[in-house]
Amino acid sequence: MKILFAGGGTGGHFYPIIAVARQLRRIAEEERFFAFEFIFASDNPIDKALLEFEEIRYKEIPTGKIRNYASGRNVSDMLKTFFAVIRAFFFMYNEMPDVVFGKGGYASFPVLLAARLLGIPVIIHESDAVPGKVSNWAKKFARRIAISFPEVAEYFPKDRTALIGNPIRTQLLGGNRDESRVVYGLEDKTPTILVIGGSQGARSINNMLLGALPQILERAQVIHQCGDANFEDVIKQASVILQNSPKKSRYHIFPFLDEDRLRSAAIGSDIVISRAGGTAIFEIAAWGLPSIIIPLPLAAQNHQRANAYSYARSGACEVIEETNLTPYVLFTEISKLLDNQARVTEMKKAAQGFARLDAAEKLAREIIKLGLHE
Repeated sequence: MKILFAGGGTGGHFYPIIAVARQLRRIAEEERFFAFEFIFASDNPIDKALLEFEEIRYKEIPTGKIRNYASGRNVSDMLKTFFAVIRAFFFMYNEMPDVVFGKGGYASFPVLLAARLLGIPVIIHESDAVPGKVSNWAKKFARRIAISFPEVAEYFPKDRTALIGNPIRTQLLGGNRDESRVVYGLEDKTPTILVIGGSQGARSINNMLLGALPQILERAQVIHQCGDANFEDVIKQASVILQNSPKKSRYHIFPFLDEDRLRSAAIGSDIVISRAGGTAIFEIAAWGLPSIIIPLPLAAQNHQRANAYSYARSGACEVIEETNLTPYVLFTEISKLLDNQARVTEMKKAAQGFARLDAAEKLAREIIKLGLHE
């Protein structure tokens, strides 16, 4: 069975596709199912090495972005999108996949339109609490629609929509705190805070963290994924800020945490500070950790804010709007959690209740059914 995955732009679209592909392969091996052939079509491979490791063929289809505002680049991007649709059409005509799985984002539009023109079955997944433009358009012809947050159900047809959560990689789960201590050199009895700003980092969170870092390190140790583009700048600032600090060994900074390092970081952490992407929220929930969520204010359709408050209603996190974020506010929220074990216990239980660990498997099985025309 040939399956074409479409999506892109960020790790929030990419890594759930990896999770689903792994579940498809697991099902094929355990149930002696027929072999799968996977193709990932996007304008950005995100992680070429991982695609090669997972035996997913990459097809580059450069396309234009869909903007919500006036820009001189809109006309050129419309032309890029037009030619992207043509390229996707002829590529898919030659490949003729059995099913297309659309993860959303502007990069999936040419592939989904080509699939519609060619009559190839489509299943889509919406990661956020409000629908993206492509998902909102693709609902008209998608055979199956999977959603992560209950609030978004009202935007999609009931008879073709199922609430399943967001697919996460099982490789991010498991391990023990001893592993974390060895990998990061953590202190045994000091609380650990994991700061992740999404796959690309978050500059404003980095800046606020640095402003509060001396105070935070008096109470906790920090594992910080700051983003590849921000790493050199952040590490220079941190070295100045912590130059005379006796606690500077408690700060562990990395540009990016791969699966193994992220799993080790999570199992050893007590609190997570993160953006509010759908993938990030469901990973945090799967870890069963209390969190401080800081939504990106300029996210498309304001989806991160909707995600954050949907998750907060479960009782699993605290939300800080970026307009209210200062080093003092961040340190105060961290201190509140460190000083309130009862609240932390409640948040852990709420996170575990929110998690949906079988989302990738459910999607994989629906993809198989669709590919078999069931």
